[in-house]
Amino acid sequence: MLELSMHILDIAENSIRARAKLVKISIVEDSAKDRFSIAIIDDGEGMNRDTANKVLDPFFTTRKVRNVGLGLPLFEHAAKTAGGHLSVKTETGEGTHVLAQFMHSHIDRQPLGSMSETITVLIAGNPDIDFLYTHKNDGRIFTLDTRDIKKELEDVPINNTEVLKLIKENIEEGLNEIGIKNNG
Repeated sequence: MLELSMHILDIAENSIRARAKLVKISIVEDSAKDRFSIAIIDDGEGMNRDTANKVLDPFFTTRKVRNVGLGLPLFEHAAKTAGGHLSVKTETGEGTHVLAQFMHSHIDRQPLGSMSETITVLIAGNPDIDFLYTHKNDGRIFTLDTRDIKKELEDVPINNTEVLKLIKENIEEGLNEIGIKNNG
């Protein structure tokens, strides 16, 4: 994966497979402290201690289709390569919290990529799941909460093509307002 947004998509899809009803994606950029962090928090099934201890092993997966689970190990590698680290906190029945931290200015930090596309894809494919996306950049903040959008839509499905187009545009405009170049 060449962009952080693809790591976010992969981890969020893990949350969905874990039967999460709410997935929180938070990005915090702090130039003054030279920090860039990504948190993905879900209210899914969580993992037992044995599984949690193996989750960063690329040769471990709970999936039945393939023998390797590269998502979290690759995300951890991306964080370590950029002077940071990755942590996973989870408990059975309590959900999972993945936190990746990077040096903001590190030459090897992967580009963010298109968060508008990532969030829109998640919403399009999972209209029954709620997503809370928060992006802070040096004190400025953008938030998108599908629970609020669904209230406004009433009977129109959130994955309606026109609604998705408006959501994507809203994310792009919101990120632009807080000084984030969205590559999408």
